[in-house]
Amino acid sequence: MGTRVIIYEKLESGELSKLDERTWTENLLRSLEHANYITINKTEYEMVEGRLNIDEEVLEILVISSKKP
Repeated sequence: MGTRVIIYEKLESGELSKLDERTWTENLLRSLEHANYITINKTEYEMVEGRLNIDEEVLEILVISSKKP
């Protein structure tokens, strides 16, 4: 059994866009302690912050695109 994780991208406009939602294993969750960047669909994002949403029983992670303009 794992933890449901939702990843949101903060767009330049300030809006949030849901990038991914899936269940993570304990090993993936532990790796958050050592990573600042995450790759989703072959695109790299910087992890900015996380929020544990107890009401929804989900970990929400906020990311920004790491690509340079």
